[in-house]
Amino acid sequence: MDFLFIADPLESFKIQKDSTLAMMRAAQEAGNRLWFCQSRNVLWRDDFVVADCQALVIKPSSTHWYELGDIESRSLKSFSAVLMRTDPPFDIEYLNTTWLLSAAVRQGAKVFNEPSAVRDHSEKLSITEFPELIPPTLVTRELEAVEHFHQTHRDIVIKPLDGMGGMGVFRVGADGLNLASIVETLGENGARTLMVQRFLPEIAQGDKRVLLIGGKVVPFALARIPQGNEIRGNLAAGGKGVAMPLTEGEKRVAEKLAPILNQRGLFLVGLDLIGGFLTEINVTSPTCFVEITDQSNFDVPKFWLATLEKALA
Repeated sequence: MDFLFIADPLESFKIQKDSTLAMMRAAQEAGNRLWFCQSRNVLWRDDFVVADCQALVIKPSSTHWYELGDIESRSLKSFSAVLMRTDPPFDIEYLNTTWLLSAAVRQGAKVFNEPSAVRDHSEKLSITEFPELIPPTLVTRELEAVEHFHQTHRDIVIKPLDGMGGMGVFRVGADGLNLASIVETLGENGARTLMVQRFLPEIAQGDKRVLLIGGKVVPFALARIPQGNEIRGNLAAGGKGVAMPLTEGEKRVAEKLAPILNQRGLFLVGLDLIGGFLTEINVTSPTCFVEITDQSNFDVPKFWLATLEKALA
């Protein structure tokens, strides 16, 4: 089979732990042909959605680890699967790419995750569909609403809706120190919507990443544990990643959401759970394949590939 990966520049990959690279390796080792392009190389031309792409070979070297062929123009429907793996932020150009990918789907392309489903699922706001699973949460642009929420819950976390990797996450304790300043700065004086949640002390045991693949739950989570005085467990913010079996509570949440999200075309999903509460539903480019595989007896990339092959059959 031919797999097209739409991803960030290959030279930007963190090759020791990149989930997209792990997918590529698994696909290549199983005898599939790899193709690569960036989202800017997806275009509408001559009545078709095409990619100006290159054949890709993954090599064992840790320095010169890939080899690219000449640029070829191919319709997206000519690939066995198109994997959208461009990292957030979900900006206007990301949105434009999903619209092109939706056009490709109408022409017969098989795109994972389904682009209309990605558009419909804000990685932060989508949790509001499942209020019974989330901590006390406020979504607003109004400082007064945040102040009232803080008076109720005393210890809160504030974050922008379009952040990633823990970017722009602030905790405000009972003293309310700098609350107005944080809201005004993050919210650009009311121009941007913010999410506010009750602080969950269970973050000390980790912000758990739980992977859903093809409606199935990966049995190990990656607990991203904050270090030092940091409240953010995100690996990009210096958190320590520790793989561990899912708790019964985490399993219940994951098993409830897995078939619902898969039915919508969200083949690969990364749930974020703190203390059993759902805090995010990541659908753009979920990660943690390598860390879970390296620390457990569960090979996530091979499971991803086997599940994808079944979906394509």
